[in-house]
Amino acid sequence: MIDFVPYSRASPSEDRLLLDELTHRVSNELASAIGIVTAAAARSSASEVKVALGRVRERLESWARVQLALQIPDYDTVIDASIYLRQLCHALMSSQLSWQGIELTVDAPPLQLHSVQCWRMGLIVAELVTNSARHAFSGNGGIIRVELASWEAAVECCVEDNGSAPKEVHPGRGLRIVAGLTAKLGGSVDHRFGPQGTRSTLTFPLVEQLPAR
Repeated sequence: MIDFVPYSRASPSEDRLLLDELTHRVSNELASAIGIVTAAAARSSASEVKVALGRVRERLESWARVQLALQIPDYDTVIDASIYLRQLCHALMSSQLSWQGIELTVDAPPLQLHSVQCWRMGLIVAELVTNSARHAFSGNGGIIRVELASWEAAVECCVEDNGSAPKEVHPGRGLRIVAGLTAKLGGSVDHRFGPQGTRSTLTFPLVEQLPAR
């Protein structure tokens, strides 16, 4: 039996205001960059330049979709976590993985989950997928799998790659962020590193009813 700490909901606060401001600013900067690249492509008479700028615009638009998927929800409602994960992983594929020859698969049956829980889970998944993309494959491409399941009163989300982890893993800022988000979910995360790949398993309680406002 896994002992969970109480589930923590997002509440209006100074931290929430700062996060909203940061998200808004990043979104505006991405939109501005996309506009600049699009205008430059339109002005250029060289086909090679137009093609190159078009690829830059596509990459920026993909990052904008990731930013949108990871935006904090305005309300704590119930959504289908499988749809959310598939949309997030599709955006991650377009923005960074396909360029590196990395395949990302999702195995996620329908699961009703609170939007704030989904958001925090999505941040963790994005961080773990990015870690695998950066450190597991040495530029040779590979496969990352995301799996979602539920049992009893818990949710389990696994991120696994078929790369090669370093012999000594020193937790950096990314894994510290994962640990902090996991604590907010009232759950636990287990990392297994090995020569055949890395598997990180996030487990947290399934909240069946919306907390009282």
